[in-house]
Amino acid sequence: MRRAVYPGTFDPITNGHLDILRHVVGLFDEIIVGVLHNPAKHPLFTVDERVEFAREATQGYANVSVASFSGLLVDFCRARDASYIVRGVRNPADLQVEMQMAQMNESLYPEVHTLFVPASPALSFVSSSLVKDVASHGGSVRAFVSDVVNDALVRRFGQNGANAEG
Repeated sequence: MRRAVYPGTFDPITNGHLDILRHVVGLFDEIIVGVLHNPAKHPLFTVDERVEFAREATQGYANVSVASFSGLLVDFCRARDASYIVRGVRNPADLQVEMQMAQMNESLYPEVHTLFVPASPALSFVSSSLVKDVASHGGSVRAFVSDVVNDALVRRFGQNGANAEG
């Protein structure tokens, strides 16, 4: 069985994340969206909220599941018997950072290999950080996130935050 982990903080999951998933969903028997629980990153949404957003966003894929994890990604991969890690790449700077992580992961767990997937040009600028920043200043992010995430951003930032009408 070809099993992959698509890891990230997903704070929140965006259409850019889903675009990467769409590109690889047919390559694997199973893909586990691994939502990283790392309080040091000071996420806007709790891990439970992020897991729920990811489950809602991926419900149309029969071979995709969602789980949270903390600690080393390779330990999560080993525990799930995953041989592949999927990483989206938006630009050369992303690739440089991702290459270092991939090489470290493979040195810690030689059975795992990283697949780099370039972002679609139309979504290459979309990031969770940028979405949160725009929403916090009252801009509409409806084109970049699911309705569920958009509504959560509106609730989180209130009247001065995300524009629900977009």
